[in-house]
Amino acid sequence: MSHEHRLRFKTFVMVLLMVVCANTGDLMLARGMKQIGDVKISIPGLQHALWMTIQNASIWIGICFLIGFTLCYMTAVSWADYSFVMPAGAFGYAIQTMLAIVVLHELVSPKRWIGVLLICFGVLLVGQTKPNTTNVAVLPS
Repeated sequence: MSHEHRLRFKTFVMVLLMVVCANTGDLMLARGMKQIGDVKISIPGLQHALWMTIQNASIWIGICFLIGFTLCYMTAVSWADYSFVMPAGAFGYAIQTMLAIVVLHELVSPKRWIGVLLICFGVLLVGQTKPNTTNVAVLPS
């Protein structure tokens, strides 16, 4: 397997892990905040929201997954271009939209779906490019 193919494969795996962690983390944060309810912008309201947040398991699970996302992201950009990693990870928006419908029971308008499809098309275009275009040597792992 050539260096470029190996780099593309491991970047794909790391971006996939990024998407899973980010989507799960965001979903759990959203679920937790819906359980807490509206946050009132006042000192007592913010104190109450902070206390409820600290006690909410969904939010803690979300935070753990978002830490996982950060670790995967840091790893991916250590060997692939930022301009490749971030757009490639954008296909997570389609997954997030599906999760919003299935888990959070949100309604998604046709205009939003068109936007999601455009993002997915952009991800396909980015995926056709080389993951690393800089002159910095990428160490094999």
